[in-house]
Amino acid sequence: MTQVTIREAVMQDIPQLKALMLAYIVDFYQYRQPEDDKLNGLIHTLLEQKEGIQFVAETEDGTLVGFATLYFTFSTLRASKIAVMNDLYVVEAERGQGAAAKLFAACKGYAARNSYANLTWTTAKDNFRAQGFYDKIGGDRSDWLTYSVNPTSGIGD
Repeated sequence: MTQVTIREAVMQDIPQLKALMLAYIVDFYQYRQPEDDKLNGLIHTLLEQKEGIQFVAETEDGTLVGFATLYFTFSTLRASKIAVMNDLYVVEAERGQGAAAKLFAACKGYAARNSYANLTWTTAKDNFRAQGFYDKIGGDRSDWLTYSVNPTSGIGD
């Protein structure tokens, strides 16, 4: 079992973090690869920790094997700030060994220490492994349905 340490991402992590994010986006979720400048911009935005933050799971030899991303927003219903865990990813070879639980705990702890009213997240409806993990750690399934739409201009004006 590999021992991992969870910490906030730093500038020196960018090459490994970018590779992990591409594996998550392209290999795991099978989305198209984002433009390089957009992915770099996102990583740098998260490193500033104003709109969000990333945590990394690092092995003893300095290899990054996972990451979690929090974005900061607000809830009108709670009249307070909330954190959204948009990503929780661990490489296949390290799954089931505790890295995901440690990454989640880092996100939950960050939200508590920084007075966020809620930590929320979504997962794909067919990602049963993730659903089992979230159920195991005490996540509450929401009664809300998630919708999305691609933005357009001029329609309905």
